[in-house]
Amino acid sequence: MHPQPSCPSCRQPMEAHRFTSNQGHTLELDICFACQGLWFDRHENLKLSPVSVVELFRLLHEHRTDQHQPLAESMACPRCNTSLTKGFDVVRSGRYMIYRCGRQHGRFSSFSSFMVEKGFVRHMTRPEIDDLAQRVGAIYCTSCGAPVDIRKDHACPYCRAAFSLIDPQAVVRAMEGYAAASAKAPMAPASPVDIGDALVALERDRARAERERQKRAFTTASSDASDNSFTGDLLAAGVALVWALMKGLRT
Repeated sequence: MHPQPSCPSCRQPMEAHRFTSNQGHTLELDICFACQGLWFDRHENLKLSPVSVVELFRLLHEHRTDQHQPLAESMACPRCNTSLTKGFDVVRSGRYMIYRCGRQHGRFSSFSSFMVEKGFVRHMTRPEIDDLAQRVGAIYCTSCGAPVDIRKDHACPYCRAAFSLIDPQAVVRAMEGYAAASAKAPMAPASPVDIGDALVALERDRARAERERQKRAFTTASSDASDNSFTGDLLAAGVALVWALMKGLRT
């Protein structure tokens, strides 16, 4: 057993969560919810079972109002402390950023990169982009996590990835191998209004959680997000939509 590793980015201890591998064995993954990242020992990213992906969605949804922080410029392997090498992998659903240990101990992946890797992400349509541009001031890039002004940029200016979001229908298709409700009619893709509403609801949840944190710290509370001045988190909003859909399939 490895000792509890530190997050490659913030260097704080990561949380260990047990999942089931695709061969029925126990698989322990290390997660940093503050940095929104997962550490995979070598090849662990290929071993998650579908039921474990559902459990991961549940965890991400539970931590949707946690305080987040940007990834550090320089990151270190939690196993050998050598610098991680930043690079890109390409799959059918797009390009995503990854940080690898040169000694092959494993890889650090952001939540959004993991979703792209698993094929849960699709490019946004022009109507979806136009609708969100009326609701939010910016979005976080699903590929690299950078804030992007959706009203003037047509792709992420940092990594050049197209705007994309989690596709609930793709996630459900991946779950059909074990879900008892797989015989139900396929769900329709989320509409632009669904995505926009999920973003606004998420921001209100986070504003409410921040007010509670501020009250505990005896500081002035901020008001609810009710305009287009906040940065929309498409990852968290997509997780919320998927989790709501999954709960419906399991009932």
